[in-house]
Amino acid sequence: MRIGDAVSTYAADEAVLRTRTQRVWRGILLLGLALFPLVASPYLLYLGVLIGIAVISATGLNILTGFTGQISLGQGAFMGVGAYTAAWLADTWGVPLVVTLPAAGLVTAGVGVVVGLPSLRVKGLYLAIATMAASVILHFVFVHWKGVTGGNDGLNLGNAALLLGWKLDSDLRLYSVVIPVAILAVLGERNLLRTRVGRAFIAVRDRDISAEVLGVNLLQYKLMAFGISSFYAGCAGALWAYFFKVVTPDSFPLEVSIFYLAAIIVGGMGTVLGPIVGAAFMTLVPELLRAFTLLLTPVWANAQVHLSPLRGVVFGALIVGFLLFEPHGLAEIWRRIQRYFRLWPFKT
Repeated sequence: MRIGDAVSTYAADEAVLRTRTQRVWRGILLLGLALFPLVASPYLLYLGVLIGIAVISATGLNILTGFTGQISLGQGAFMGVGAYTAAWLADTWGVPLVVTLPAAGLVTAGVGVVVGLPSLRVKGLYLAIATMAASVILHFVFVHWKGVTGGNDGLNLGNAALLLGWKLDSDLRLYSVVIPVAILAVLGERNLLRTRVGRAFIAVRDRDISAEVLGVNLLQYKLMAFGISSFYAGCAGALWAYFFKVVTPDSFPLEVSIFYLAAIIVGGMGTVLGPIVGAAFMTLVPELLRAFTLLLTPVWANAQVHLSPLRGVVFGALIVGFLLFEPHGLAEIWRRIQRYFRLWPFKT
Protein backbone atom coordinates (compact mmCIF):
# COMPACT_ATOMS: atom_id res chain seq x y z
CA MET A 1 0.00 0.00 0.00
CA ARG A 2 1.38 3.40 -1.01
CA ILE A 3 1.83 5.82 1.88
CA GLY A 4 3.73 9.01 2.62
CA ASP A 5 2.64 10.93 -0.48
CA ALA A 6 0.59 13.66 1.21
CA VAL A 7 1.16 17.14 -0.22
CA SER A 8 1.05 20.52 1.47
CA THR A 9 1.14 22.94 -1.49
CA TYR A 10 -0.87 23.44 -4.66
CA ALA A 11 2.32 23.16 -6.72
CA ALA A 12 3.03 19.72 -5.27
CA ASP A 13 -0.56 18.65 -5.85
CA GLU A 14 -0.34 19.68 -9.52
CA ALA A 15 3.07 18.07 -10.12
CA VAL A 16 3.22 15.75 -13.11
CA LEU A 17 5.30 13.17 -11.23
CA ARG A 18 4.43 13.21 -7.55
CA THR A 19 6.26 10.15 -6.25
CA ARG A 20 9.62 8.50 -6.70
CA THR A 21 7.91 5.39 -8.05
CA GLN A 22 6.26 7.39 -10.82
CA ARG A 23 9.57 8.97 -11.76
CA VAL A 24 11.28 5.58 -11.87
CA TRP A 25 8.61 4.03 -14.09
CA ARG A 26 8.60 7.04 -16.44
CA GLY A 27 12.37 6.74 -16.68
CA ILE A 28 12.08 3.05 -17.54
CA LEU A 29 9.48 3.90 -20.21
CA LEU A 30 11.73 6.52 -21.79
CA LEU A 31 14.67 4.13 -21.70
CA GLY A 32 12.53 1.46 -23.35
CA LEU A 33 11.49 3.85 -26.12
CA ALA A 34 15.12 4.80 -26.68
CA LEU A 35 16.31 1.17 -26.86
CA PHE A 36 13.34 -0.08 -28.91
CA PRO A 37 14.90 0.65 -32.35
CA LEU A 38 17.98 -1.36 -31.42
CA VAL A 39 16.05 -4.58 -30.89
CA ALA A 40 12.94 -4.13 -33.07
CA SER A 41 12.47 -5.59 -36.53
CA PRO A 42 11.79 -3.24 -39.47
CA TYR A 43 8.08 -4.11 -39.27
CA LEU A 44 7.86 -3.26 -35.56
CA LEU A 45 9.78 -0.06 -36.19
CA TYR A 46 7.25 0.82 -38.90
CA LEU A 47 4.42 0.24 -36.40
CA GLY A 48 6.24 2.34 -33.80
CA VAL A 49 6.36 5.34 -36.14
CA LEU A 50 2.69 4.89 -37.05
CA ILE A 51 1.69 4.76 -33.39
CA GLY A 52 3.77 7.86 -32.63
CA ILE A 53 2.01 9.84 -35.36
CA ALA A 54 -1.38 8.56 -34.20
CA VAL A 55 -0.63 9.57 -30.61
CA ILE A 56 0.12 13.16 -31.68
CA SER A 57 -3.11 13.54 -33.62
CA ALA A 58 -5.26 11.73 -31.03
CA THR A 59 -3.82 13.92 -28.27
CA GLY A 60 -4.86 17.01 -30.19
CA LEU A 61 -8.38 15.68 -30.73
CA ASN A 62 -8.58 14.80 -27.05
CA ILE A 63 -7.90 18.44 -26.12
CA LEU A 64 -10.81 19.52 -28.32
CA THR A 65 -13.32 16.73 -27.72
CA GLY A 66 -12.24 15.15 -24.44
CA PHE A 67 -11.42 18.28 -22.45
CA THR A 68 -13.43 21.00 -24.21
CA GLY A 69 -16.43 18.92 -25.26
CA GLN A 70 -16.40 20.02 -28.93
CA ILE A 71 -17.08 16.98 -31.13
CA SER A 72 -15.05 17.06 -34.33
CA LEU A 73 -15.06 14.86 -37.42
CA GLY A 74 -12.42 16.92 -39.18
CA GLN A 75 -9.19 15.66 -37.64
CA GLY A 76 -8.27 13.69 -40.75
CA ALA A 77 -8.79 16.74 -42.98
CA PHE A 78 -6.67 18.85 -40.62
CA MET A 79 -3.90 16.27 -40.92
CA GLY A 80 -4.23 16.63 -44.68
CA VAL A 81 -3.69 20.39 -44.42
CA GLY A 82 -0.52 19.81 -42.41
CA ALA A 83 0.69 17.11 -44.79
CA TYR A 84 0.17 19.27 -47.88
CA THR A 85 1.80 22.28 -46.21
CA ALA A 86 4.92 20.32 -45.28
CA ALA A 87 5.07 18.55 -48.65
CA TRP A 88 4.70 21.79 -50.63
CA LEU A 89 7.34 23.61 -48.62
CA ALA A 90 9.78 20.70 -48.78
CA ASP A 91 9.19 19.79 -52.43
CA THR A 92 8.94 23.30 -53.91
CA TRP A 93 11.36 25.27 -51.76
CA GLY A 94 13.50 22.59 -50.13
CA VAL A 95 12.61 23.79 -46.64
CA PRO A 96 13.97 21.49 -43.87
CA LEU A 97 11.77 19.64 -41.41
CA VAL A 98 12.70 21.91 -38.52
CA VAL A 99 10.78 24.66 -40.36
CA THR A 100 8.07 22.68 -42.17
CA LEU A 101 6.88 20.95 -38.99
CA PRO A 102 5.90 24.09 -37.02
CA ALA A 103 4.75 25.78 -40.26
CA ALA A 104 2.37 22.90 -40.95
CA GLY A 105 1.04 23.15 -37.41
CA LEU A 106 0.50 26.92 -37.61
CA VAL A 107 -1.23 26.82 -41.01
CA THR A 108 -3.51 24.03 -39.82
CA ALA A 109 -4.22 25.93 -36.59
CA GLY A 110 -5.42 28.88 -38.67
CA VAL A 111 -7.69 26.61 -40.69
CA GLY A 112 -8.95 25.00 -37.48
CA VAL A 113 -9.90 28.36 -35.98
CA VAL A 114 -11.99 29.15 -39.08
CA VAL A 115 -13.64 25.72 -38.97
CA GLY A 116 -14.32 26.22 -35.25
CA LEU A 117 -16.43 29.34 -35.80
CA PRO A 118 -19.70 27.33 -35.95
CA SER A 119 -18.97 26.07 -32.41
CA LEU A 120 -20.12 29.48 -31.17
CA ARG A 121 -23.65 28.72 -32.35
CA VAL A 122 -23.98 24.94 -32.44
CA LYS A 123 -22.67 22.02 -30.41
CA GLY A 124 -23.00 18.28 -30.08
CA LEU A 125 -24.22 16.44 -33.16
CA TYR A 126 -24.69 19.68 -35.10
CA LEU A 127 -21.06 20.65 -34.55
CA ALA A 128 -19.95 17.19 -35.64
CA ILE A 129 -21.88 17.64 -38.89
CA ALA A 130 -20.36 21.11 -39.36
CA THR A 131 -16.81 19.77 -38.98
CA MET A 132 -17.64 16.89 -41.32
CA ALA A 133 -18.83 19.45 -43.89
CA ALA A 134 -15.55 21.32 -43.41
CA SER A 135 -13.62 18.12 -44.15
CA VAL A 136 -15.60 17.73 -47.40
CA ILE A 137 -14.72 21.32 -48.36
CA LEU A 138 -11.04 20.74 -47.58
CA HIS A 139 -11.07 17.57 -49.68
CA PHE A 140 -12.50 19.64 -52.56
CA VAL A 141 -9.62 22.10 -52.09
CA PHE A 142 -7.08 19.27 -52.10
CA VAL A 143 -8.43 18.02 -55.43
CA HIS A 144 -8.88 21.33 -57.29
CA TRP A 145 -6.07 23.59 -56.03
CA LYS A 146 -3.66 21.91 -58.40
CA GLY A 147 -1.03 24.64 -58.24
CA VAL A 148 -0.31 23.76 -54.61
CA THR A 149 -1.69 20.27 -53.99
CA GLY A 150 -1.05 18.68 -57.37
CA GLY A 151 -4.70 17.71 -57.74
CA ASN A 152 -5.51 14.02 -57.82
CA ASP A 153 -1.85 13.20 -58.47
CA GLY A 154 -0.85 14.72 -55.15
CA LEU A 155 2.67 15.64 -54.09
CA ASN A 156 5.74 13.45 -53.90
CA LEU A 157 8.47 14.01 -51.35
CA GLY A 158 11.26 12.55 -53.44
CA ASN A 159 13.90 14.06 -51.20
CA ALA A 160 14.12 12.70 -47.70
CA ALA A 161 13.39 14.96 -44.77
CA LEU A 162 16.30 17.03 -43.58
CA LEU A 163 16.89 17.85 -39.94
CA LEU A 164 19.93 20.06 -39.41
CA GLY A 165 21.62 18.44 -42.41
CA TRP A 166 20.72 14.92 -41.25
CA LYS A 167 18.71 12.92 -43.81
CA LEU A 168 15.72 11.12 -42.31
CA ASP A 169 15.67 8.51 -45.05
CA SER A 170 14.79 5.45 -42.95
CA ASP A 171 12.19 4.35 -40.43
CA LEU A 172 14.88 4.29 -37.75
CA ARG A 173 15.76 7.94 -38.27
CA LEU A 174 12.12 9.01 -38.54
CA TYR A 175 11.42 7.15 -35.30
CA SER A 176 14.06 9.30 -33.62
CA VAL A 177 12.02 12.38 -34.59
CA VAL A 178 8.42 11.14 -34.29
CA ILE A 179 8.72 9.72 -30.77
CA PRO A 180 10.28 12.86 -29.20
CA VAL A 181 7.60 14.98 -30.89
CA ALA A 182 4.92 12.65 -29.51
CA ILE A 183 6.42 12.92 -26.01
CA LEU A 184 6.45 16.72 -26.28
CA ALA A 185 2.83 16.66 -27.47
CA VAL A 186 1.71 14.62 -24.47
CA LEU A 187 3.70 16.78 -22.05
CA GLY A 188 2.21 19.88 -23.65
CA GLU A 189 -1.29 18.52 -23.12
CA ARG A 190 -0.56 17.58 -19.51
CA ASN A 191 0.88 20.98 -18.68
CA LEU A 192 -1.93 22.77 -20.51
CA LEU A 193 -4.44 21.20 -18.14
CA ARG A 194 -2.62 22.72 -15.16
CA THR A 195 -3.10 26.24 -16.49
CA ARG A 196 -6.02 28.64 -16.49
CA VAL A 197 -6.63 27.78 -20.15
CA GLY A 198 -6.95 24.07 -19.42
CA ARG A 199 -9.36 24.68 -16.56
CA ALA A 200 -11.42 26.95 -18.82
CA PHE A 201 -11.59 24.16 -21.41
CA ILE A 202 -12.95 21.76 -18.81
CA ALA A 203 -15.47 24.34 -17.58
CA VAL A 204 -16.73 24.80 -21.14
CA ARG A 205 -17.08 21.06 -21.50
CA ASP A 206 -18.95 20.53 -18.25
CA ARG A 207 -21.38 23.47 -18.54
CA ASP A 208 -20.64 26.18 -21.07
CA ILE A 209 -23.43 28.54 -19.95
CA SER A 210 -22.27 28.42 -16.32
CA ALA A 211 -18.67 28.91 -17.46
CA GLU A 212 -19.69 32.02 -19.39
CA VAL A 213 -21.51 33.37 -16.33
CA LEU A 214 -18.33 32.88 -14.31
CA GLY A 215 -16.35 34.95 -16.79
CA VAL A 216 -15.04 32.36 -19.27
CA ASN A 217 -14.97 33.85 -22.77
CA LEU A 218 -16.58 31.12 -24.89
CA LEU A 219 -15.47 32.70 -28.17
CA GLN A 220 -11.85 32.82 -27.07
CA TYR A 221 -11.56 29.40 -25.50
CA LYS A 222 -13.55 27.40 -28.05
CA LEU A 223 -11.53 28.83 -30.92
CA MET A 224 -8.35 28.32 -28.90
CA ALA A 225 -9.25 24.66 -28.43
CA PHE A 226 -9.82 24.25 -32.17
CA GLY A 227 -6.53 26.00 -32.89
CA ILE A 228 -4.47 23.87 -30.49
CA SER A 229 -6.11 20.64 -31.65
CA SER A 230 -5.53 21.56 -35.28
CA PHE A 231 -1.90 22.44 -34.56
CA TYR A 232 -1.37 18.92 -33.23
CA ALA A 233 -3.12 17.46 -36.28
CA GLY A 234 -1.01 19.56 -38.64
CA CYS A 235 2.22 18.38 -37.03
CA ALA A 236 1.03 14.77 -37.21
CA GLY A 237 0.09 15.24 -40.87
CA ALA A 238 3.52 16.68 -41.67
CA LEU A 239 5.27 13.70 -40.10
CA TRP A 240 2.86 11.40 -41.95
CA ALA A 241 3.87 13.02 -45.24
CA TYR A 242 7.58 12.53 -44.51
CA PHE A 243 6.92 8.94 -43.50
CA PHE A 244 4.93 7.85 -46.58
CA LYS A 245 6.53 10.41 -48.98
CA VAL A 246 3.30 10.72 -51.02
CA VAL A 247 0.30 12.93 -50.22
CA THR A 248 -2.92 12.64 -52.25
CA PRO A 249 -6.53 13.76 -51.60
CA ASP A 250 -7.41 10.13 -50.84
CA SER A 251 -4.80 9.93 -48.07
CA PHE A 252 -7.10 11.55 -45.50
CA PRO A 253 -10.73 10.45 -46.00
CA LEU A 254 -13.50 10.74 -43.43
CA GLU A 255 -12.54 7.31 -42.10
CA VAL A 256 -9.33 8.82 -40.69
CA SER A 257 -11.34 11.26 -38.57
CA ILE A 258 -13.56 8.41 -37.38
CA PHE A 259 -10.44 6.42 -36.54
CA TYR A 260 -9.14 9.14 -34.21
CA LEU A 261 -12.53 9.71 -32.63
CA ALA A 262 -12.69 5.97 -31.97
CA ALA A 263 -9.16 6.04 -30.55
CA ILE A 264 -9.97 8.60 -27.85
CA ILE A 265 -13.28 6.88 -27.04
CA VAL A 266 -11.62 3.49 -26.64
CA GLY A 267 -8.64 4.98 -24.81
CA GLY A 268 -10.67 7.25 -22.56
CA MET A 269 -11.76 10.79 -23.39
CA GLY A 270 -10.72 13.54 -21.04
CA THR A 271 -7.60 11.75 -19.79
CA VAL A 272 -3.94 12.20 -20.69
CA LEU A 273 -3.36 8.46 -20.95
CA GLY A 274 -6.44 7.80 -23.09
CA PRO A 275 -5.16 9.03 -26.48
CA ILE A 276 -1.88 7.16 -26.01
CA VAL A 277 -3.33 3.73 -25.30
CA GLY A 278 -6.28 4.33 -27.63
CA ALA A 279 -4.08 5.29 -30.58
CA ALA A 280 -1.77 2.33 -29.97
CA PHE A 281 -4.69 -0.07 -29.59
CA MET A 282 -6.54 1.11 -32.69
CA THR A 283 -3.34 1.07 -34.76
CA LEU A 284 -2.51 -2.48 -33.71
CA VAL A 285 -6.03 -3.89 -34.20
CA PRO A 286 -5.84 -3.93 -38.04
CA GLU A 287 -2.38 -5.49 -37.88
CA LEU A 288 -3.64 -8.22 -35.57
CA LEU A 289 -6.57 -8.86 -37.90
CA ARG A 290 -4.19 -9.06 -40.84
CA ALA A 291 -2.00 -11.53 -38.99
CA PHE A 292 -5.11 -13.56 -38.12
CA THR A 293 -6.18 -13.75 -41.77
CA LEU A 294 -2.67 -14.82 -42.78
CA LEU A 295 -2.87 -17.67 -40.27
CA LEU A 296 -6.15 -18.78 -41.83
CA THR A 297 -4.85 -18.62 -45.41
CA PRO A 298 -3.33 -22.16 -45.45
CA VAL A 299 -6.72 -23.68 -44.52
CA TRP A 300 -8.93 -21.04 -46.18
CA ALA A 301 -7.55 -19.72 -49.44
CA ASN A 302 -9.97 -16.77 -49.69
CA ALA A 303 -9.63 -15.67 -46.07
CA GLN A 304 -8.17 -12.26 -46.91
CA VAL A 305 -10.90 -11.52 -49.45
CA HIS A 306 -13.79 -12.42 -47.16
CA LEU A 307 -12.37 -10.96 -43.95
CA SER A 308 -11.09 -7.65 -45.35
CA PRO A 309 -14.29 -5.77 -44.30
CA LEU A 310 -13.76 -7.07 -40.77
CA ARG A 311 -11.72 -3.99 -39.84
CA GLY A 312 -14.73 -1.66 -40.08
CA VAL A 313 -16.90 -4.10 -38.17
CA VAL A 314 -14.33 -4.39 -35.38
CA PHE A 315 -13.96 -0.60 -35.16
CA GLY A 316 -17.72 -0.17 -34.82
CA ALA A 317 -18.00 -2.98 -32.30
CA LEU A 318 -15.18 -1.53 -30.19
CA ILE A 319 -16.81 1.90 -30.04
CA VAL A 320 -20.23 0.49 -29.13
CA GLY A 321 -18.74 -1.98 -26.66
CA PHE A 322 -16.68 0.60 -24.80
CA LEU A 323 -19.59 3.06 -24.72
CA LEU A 324 -21.82 0.39 -23.20
CA PHE A 325 -19.49 -1.47 -20.84
CA GLU A 326 -16.53 0.83 -20.22
CA PRO A 327 -17.42 4.42 -21.20
CA HIS A 328 -14.21 5.74 -19.61
CA GLY A 329 -12.07 3.52 -21.84
CA LEU A 330 -8.81 1.70 -21.35
CA ALA A 331 -7.47 4.49 -19.15
CA GLU A 332 -10.11 3.69 -16.52
CA ILE A 333 -9.19 0.01 -16.61
CA TRP A 334 -5.56 0.96 -15.98
CA ARG A 335 -6.58 3.25 -13.10
CA ARG A 336 -8.52 0.43 -11.46
CA ILE A 337 -5.46 -1.81 -11.69
CA GLN A 338 -3.35 0.94 -10.12
CA ARG A 339 -5.85 1.46 -7.30
CA TYR A 340 -5.84 -2.24 -6.57
CA PHE A 341 -2.08 -2.35 -6.07
CA ARG A 342 -2.02 0.93 -4.15
CA LEU A 343 -4.44 -0.51 -1.57
CA TRP A 344 -3.06 -4.04 -1.59
CA PRO A 345 -3.24 -6.12 0.60
CA PHE A 346 -6.40 -4.36 1.74
CA LYS A 347 -9.66 -4.76 -0.16
CA THR A 348 -11.06 -1.87 -2.14
